[in-house]
Amino acid sequence: MALSIHVLLAFTLWSTCDGSSSAKLSVPVAPTAAFAPPLGIGAVLFRPKVKVVKSNGEEDRLVDAGRFFVDAFCQAATLERQQIAEFKKRYKTRSQPNGKLPGQYAGRTSDTRAELVLCLDSNDECIGCAGVEVDKIKKMDGYDGTFIGPLMSNLAVSRKYRRMGLAEELVKATENIARKEWGYDTCYLYVEKRNTPAIKLYKKLGYSTLWEDPNATTLLPTDDGRVANGKTTIVCMKKNIGAGLFANLFGQ
Repeated sequence: MALSIHVLLAFTLWSTCDGSSSAKLSVPVAPTAAFAPPLGIGAVLFRPKVKVVKSNGEEDRLVDAGRFFVDAFCQAATLERQQIAEFKKRYKTRSQPNGKLPGQYAGRTSDTRAELVLCLDSNDECIGCAGVEVDKIKKMDGYDGTFIGPLMSNLAVSRKYRRMGLAEELVKATENIARKEWGYDTCYLYVEKRNTPAIKLYKKLGYSTLWEDPNATTLLPTDDGRVANGKTTIVCMKKNIGAGLFANLFGQ
């Protein structure tokens, strides 16, 4: 069965602002994120002073992140309200599950935790973000089964600060939340197969392919500001985040 993406793709690494790429942000349910290929010379010479913080569901931070996210994709200002509403819906009420202790809900269908991580510059301006949420992930084993796990998404870095290693820092922050606070030992993500730079980066960070769906659909905005369904091939990737240095060499 084809996968209909109702979570956010991890990112579209090579999405640009000059119209040279057809990959676009999908605002209501499946936005992508963007940054340039990692670790250029700027990562050494011009790395800014930044801090990575959790939004903790705070409305002001979610609003700032939503505005930044639209700007990072050079999307129309008319999409800003939709993106902010999506971030509020996804992260405002789900960052703390009924006051339970970290990890107590890990792997249960009742676990609906979500968190948005922000990268702030020295002026506390948002220059990057990444989200992680507990969601149902398809097994794609022919039986249409699902399992519960943390899904990383909404990864974006400001155009001015790309190629400085900030994306990797944001990915690690989401993994730490999934492992240390929520009690999971594996993290997952969705990414388009044609996005080879993104897949290359994720493999470098320890992710491996779990399955591919060549008949997946996602929501993408059109040039006139509307949203329409589009076909794509989705790759589901996973990383063992809880079993030490050699975990990803031998699988889960």
